[in-house]
Amino acid sequence: MSVVLAAGGNGFVAPGPADFEFPPVFGFVTKPMLIVVLGAIVIAAFFYAAARNPRLVPGKAQFIGEEIYGFVRNGIARDTIGAKEGMKYVPYLVTLFVFISVLNLTGIIPPILFPANSRIAFPLVLALISWAIFNYIGIRRQGFVGYFKNMMFPPGIPWPVYILLSPIEFLSTVIIRPVTLTLRLTLNMFAGHLVLMLCMFGGAFLLGQGGLLAVASIIPFLFAIVLTFFEGFVQLLQAYVFTLLSALYIAGAESEEH
Repeated sequence: MSVVLAAGGNGFVAPGPADFEFPPVFGFVTKPMLIVVLGAIVIAAFFYAAARNPRLVPGKAQFIGEEIYGFVRNGIARDTIGAKEGMKYVPYLVTLFVFISVLNLTGIIPPILFPANSRIAFPLVLALISWAIFNYIGIRRQGFVGYFKNMMFPPGIPWPVYILLSPIEFLSTVIIRPVTLTLRLTLNMFAGHLVLMLCMFGGAFLLGQGGLLAVASIIPFLFAIVLTFFEGFVQLLQAYVFTLLSALYIAGAESEEH
C-alpha cells in the first residue's frame, strides 16, 4: 500500500461507509430506494409470467418459479414448521427469500452494483415483519399471557433458574431476534461489497499509474472476479439464512411448548 501511495501523488483513497451514501436521484428518492422498487416490480412481473399460463411441461419462467417455490416449501417450510402447518406460511417465506435474494444480488449485477440490503433500513423492516408474524402467531395460539408465560417460564426447570432465564428469554424473543436478523444481513452485504469495491478501485488505481503498477493491477482485478462469484454465493446464502430463521421462529410460536 505504501508503494501505491507514493506512486499516486494524492494517493489511493480506499472505499468506506461514505460510498454507501447516495444523493437523491429526484426529490427524496435515492438509488437504494429505486433498487427496492424496481426489485419488487421485477419479482412481481416474473412470478406473473411464470404463473400466467401454467403447463404440464413448464416453460423456462414456470420451471424457475416452480423450483424456487419447491425449494422454499420443501427445504424450509416443511422441514422447520411441519408438512401441514408450514404450507400456510409458504407464500410469505417464498416472497421473503426471493425479495432478499434480488436485493442482495443487485450488488453484483451491472450496472447497478449495489446491494440494497447493505442499508440497514431495508433488513430492519423485513426483520420487523417476521418478528410481528411469529409473535402474533404465538399470542393467537396461546393467548397473550400464555405466550409470554411459556416463553419466559418453560416447565421442568427449578424455580431459582427462572430469575436468570426469564429475562434472557424475553430479551431473546422480543429484542435480540429482530436485531440479529437485521445485523447479520446488513453487515454481510456491507462487508462483502466493501471488499469488492476495494479490489475494483485498487485495480483501477494501479492501472492508472502505468508501468509495473499497471501490470500489478491484474492481481486485484482477478481477486474482484473471484470475489464476485463468492459474493453471489454469500448473497443467496444470507437470503436462505434469513428465511430459515424466520421459519424457525414461526415454528417456535406454533408450538405449545414455545
